[in-house]
Amino acid sequence: MMKTLRLSILALTAAAATSFGQQWEFGGMGGVGFLNTVAVSGTAGSATAGFQPGATFGGYVGYNSYKHIGGELHYEYMQSNLKLSSGGSDASFSGMSHAVHYDVTFHTSASETRTQFFAAVGGGLKVFRGTGTEAAYQPLSQFGYFTKAQALKPMATVAIGAKLLLSKRVFLRAEIRDYVTAFPKELITPAPGTKYGTLLHDLVPMLGIGMDM
Repeated sequence: MMKTLRLSILALTAAAATSFGQQWEFGGMGGVGFLNTVAVSGTAGSATAGFQPGATFGGYVGYNSYKHIGGELHYEYMQSNLKLSSGGSDASFSGMSHAVHYDVTFHTSASETRTQFFAAVGGGLKVFRGTGTEAAYQPLSQFGYFTKAQALKPMATVAIGAKLLLSKRVFLRAEIRDYVTAFPKELITPAPGTKYGTLLHDLVPMLGIGMDM
């Protein structure tokens, strides 16, 4: 899977490079991810499966090829522990993920104001990893099993945000982004006779610093 991820990064980088135009920018971002839970149902009753909130860090390189259109290549590291919940009981397992994606951006002109607003839509890949220690007994195992595994999922992403100019080339960037993938059942394996929801949203407010080149 990591080989596939590396090849995808190279392909996305090549796509970005062929489109680079008038102005480049780069920056770093940080925030906290809030993930939804999916419903779990079966003969044992009902539960929810998902991920705990966790820190997100990343960086990007972008360009503006037209007055209001550009593109950005992003990478994010996400700390997000796995969890199962039912009837007031919880079980958790250490986890993290990597995301790589290419976005098309649409932005207002910054020529007459210190603030530029933008929206972005893109796609890429997200690698989920369970990093905890597997145990013979796990709470709520009637609904699912945590596994020290890895899952590669296609990903869509959308974002809205703003950039505030701090100096001639440096700006503050704030955004809220949604990463959308299929739920990684390879990490929380459904118990026999249970059914899981399918769609996972990772909503991440982020703040960072960028610089024009």
